[in-house]
Amino acid sequence: MTDRTLLRAGHVISMDPAVGDLPRGDVLIEDGKIAAVGPEISADAEVLDMTGRIVIPGFVDTHRHTWEASIRGVAPDATLDDYFVDILDTFAPLYTPEDVYAANLAGALECLNAGITTLVDWSHINNTPEHPNAAIQALAETGIRAQYAYGSANTSLADYWFESKIAIPGDDVRRVRAEHFTSDDGLLTMALATRGPGFCVNDVVTAEWALARELGIPITVHVAMGRLAGRFGMVKQLNDLGLLGPDTTYIHCCYFSEEEWRMVADSGGTVSIAPQVETQMGHGWPPVMKAIEHGLRPSLSIDVVTTVPGDMFTQIRAAFGAERARVNAESWQADVPVPDTMLTARQMLGIATANGAHVAGLEHRTGSLTPGKRADVVALDATALNVAPVHDAAAAVTLSADVSNVELVVVDGVIRKRDGRLTADVARARRLVEESRDRLLAAKEAKPTP
Repeated sequence: MTDRTLLRAGHVISMDPAVGDLPRGDVLIEDGKIAAVGPEISADAEVLDMTGRIVIPGFVDTHRHTWEASIRGVAPDATLDDYFVDILDTFAPLYTPEDVYAANLAGALECLNAGITTLVDWSHINNTPEHPNAAIQALAETGIRAQYAYGSANTSLADYWFESKIAIPGDDVRRVRAEHFTSDDGLLTMALATRGPGFCVNDVVTAEWALARELGIPITVHVAMGRLAGRFGMVKQLNDLGLLGPDTTYIHCCYFSEEEWRMVADSGGTVSIAPQVETQMGHGWPPVMKAIEHGLRPSLSIDVVTTVPGDMFTQIRAAFGAERARVNAESWQADVPVPDTMLTARQMLGIATANGAHVAGLEHRTGSLTPGKRADVVALDATALNVAPVHDAAAAVTLSADVSNVELVVVDGVIRKRDGRLTADVARARRLVEESRDRLLAAKEAKPTP
């Protein structure tokens, strides 16, 4: 039996130039796909009235350490250096598989609640084989579209982040690939979360890249951030090792040389930027325009909820404000007009949706309201006082809306949030993540002082 849902009479922002925007448009969802987008669609379907709503593709978060949801806000004033000690060397070794499950469950539901329908889960908490199993189980239960990026263990800062000689365990990565990701066509797909040059010795770097390519999964790596990785010249080292390729996403990129920007662009690599974290924690300036100037399509990510909010609206505004502040200041000092290439509110919506899908390697499935793509759709209440009256719908999303306006969330044709309420058992998720928080805090207090 065909399953159809018709979103009727919303202000549709498709993010597909061929489809365009419809100030009063319909979106027909059929068997998990977008079947049609148009001014008036007739169909035998469940009809949801979208009058006064802005209908957009779901947001795409291209890099989030979802396992940290249990310790949300524990490091509000942290620098990047602090994070390595306070989170990776203090809390991460204490995580049980049950903690990972609770955090990923709550964290993925947080994403859905905020209109993030696709998540790259950068999971560097694989302290035992049971840890990735727990993370993947939680993602699957929420119904989010996710790329699970298998990362290293974090049982010792010295062992895993300073010229580490310990590679991600290939046998377990192969096991996870065989047990959980036999198809690349499902809601959940797999990647490899690598640490890269400077953090690992070259033999480990080469082995991890080879492992990912053996298994045919994308690679994601933090580069050019803060005092540490900012001086490693990581992309140049990867180039010297012959490892650059279109299967790699580079996260942060705050301290790239011009040569490294060209290397990423020429190799077909992609870029993920976490603007709130980068400005707040000292990674560096969010290089959104730098990426665009080099022909790349930057995406946005949340990174860590230990220190910043977990929604895409915050990231959009952080990136928009930071880049325009930089360009305005440079233009003022040089006594020249601001360039026509200044970031626009409309561009930011594309960066948070279509660009994110591109970076995650999922643009053929999601990122725009294009007939034939999977139905990942969000509707925002534009009648609320923080949004109304709407003059420019794209600007209303990027500059005015927040999580409270996310009324409807559809992933792969399934409604995950309706009338402003998640369809999941939120009370259970909250209870589990609070119990995890309490256990982790108690374990931290009981930990012997070195």
